[in-house]
Amino acid sequence: MKSSKTMTDEIIQTHSSGSSIDEAVTLSIVVPVFNEAEAVGYFLERLKQVFEKGARINLDIVFVNDGSTDNTLSRLLELQRDNTTIRIVDLSRNFGKEAALTAGLKAAKGHVIVPIDVDLQDPPELIPKMIEKWREGFDVVLGKRINRDSDSWSKQKSSTWFYRLHNKISDLQLPENVGDFRLMDRAVVDALGELTESRRFMKGLFAWVGFRTATIEYTRPKRSAGRSKFNGWSLWNFALEGITSFSNAPLRIWTYLGSAVAFTSFIFALFIMLRVLVYGTDVPGYASIIVSITFLGGIQLIGIGIIGEYLGRTYIESKHRPVYLVRRIYEIKD
Repeated sequence: MKSSKTMTDEIIQTHSSGSSIDEAVTLSIVVPVFNEAEAVGYFLERLKQVFEKGARINLDIVFVNDGSTDNTLSRLLELQRDNTTIRIVDLSRNFGKEAALTAGLKAAKGHVIVPIDVDLQDPPELIPKMIEKWREGFDVVLGKRINRDSDSWSKQKSSTWFYRLHNKISDLQLPENVGDFRLMDRAVVDALGELTESRRFMKGLFAWVGFRTATIEYTRPKRSAGRSKFNGWSLWNFALEGITSFSNAPLRIWTYLGSAVAFTSFIFALFIMLRVLVYGTDVPGYASIIVSITFLGGIQLIGIGIIGEYLGRTYIESKHRPVYLVRRIYEIKD
């Protein structure tokens, strides 16, 4: 019969995601791209510098072309001729970054998977450090930005406000200043693949699946080439998606707000009644009526709008459409 210590060691060894330092690891780098023809060359060159020093890493680079309208696809095919580790998942149209990231994770074949942006604001030099943490037994290793001076003031502030608001009204806590850049064990990616919703807020899904997590901090540099595809409107919609995906607090708020307005109206009605009894007939003013009507009308329309946001998401989910469609996968067989 085995001793309890031996059995414990075996359980820990089985649970641990990491492998021995000498064991070769297949690393899948998942890179969603949309109109990034200028940046893909710089990205691959930097990746080559990081992994050319004899580390026992088998690279599997998955580019997801999210319906680019420039020559991103032709540039990727050109680079693929000199690098057989590149695979290209070409989507049938632009489905958005969350869908492209989902497609890349599904296509990834590695023991560990790292989603990363092509603009090099998430430094590839951190990936070997992430792998070290994974070898220690962590399932997820987050890249946390401790300095965002490369971002505009408005983007920094809006990001801070979003994380604070989300974490106050949602049971699911998102780590602040952590984007999609992270290392995930194969078990984590397989768990994400079991989540079937079509409207996907990946930061929330990453947090929802859990697993043993470590964090590595870094300073975010400027883009290597090109420009950001996110504007103020798209960032607002992205934040709205995140809040409504993991919290029903916006719906619950209107119950309390409606109760507060009704209570205030009741108190005001008592005040008017007492005033009439004491001072005689009272003729309400035109201005107060208009203000009351417009205020209550605005409150009702906002409430209907929030209900509509949730109802619209339910309607879309009920269709069970796929998150994305693949036009073609380009890979070079050995």
